[in-house]
Amino acid sequence: MTTLYLFGSAAPPVLEVAEVIKAGQHRGWDVCLALTPAAARWLEADLPALEELTGHPVRSEYKLPGEPDAWPPADVILFAPATFNTVNEWALGLTSKFVVGVVAEAIGKEIPTVAMPCVNSAYARHPQFHRSVDALRASGVNVLYSEGGFVPNRPGERPQEGYPWHLALEAVDAVVGARP
Repeated sequence: MTTLYLFGSAAPPVLEVAEVIKAGQHRGWDVCLALTPAAARWLEADLPALEELTGHPVRSEYKLPGEPDAWPPADVILFAPATFNTVNEWALGLTSKFVVGVVAEAIGKEIPTVAMPCVNSAYARHPQFHRSVDALRASGVNVLYSEGGFVPNRPGERPQEGYPWHLALEAVDAVVGARP
């Protein structure tokens, strides 16, 4: 069974994470969910149900030294939605958040990683964002942004077609299908 680490930041599509977990499980994946602290706060009332759905603790903090890892090792990681702040922290190696630390280390461990940002067009115009996307891509991360991925919307608006979760899941499918 493929183990998928599904990570999410505090952007509106994270509220749809239960359906994404179910879609991953339908594909035969063992899904482990982790969230930024802000996203965990958004989903606080749903965390027990999400733990029951995945069969694993939902994580948003680093474990204490000496504590055993509660999850099996990842075969692939999907970070979606990834906010402006998270993408920049990751590219710059700022790992104070558990999810950013795991994906930063995944680059060196060569764990296949797919990321799909969720930023509005005002954030997307910031020069650091494009440098960060380029840095992550150069490090081997499959960043689904612009054509074939997430296209920024105007501030305060959501795309009519919704967040393209199907593109993220298809990208993970491609990774899983390419494994020997």
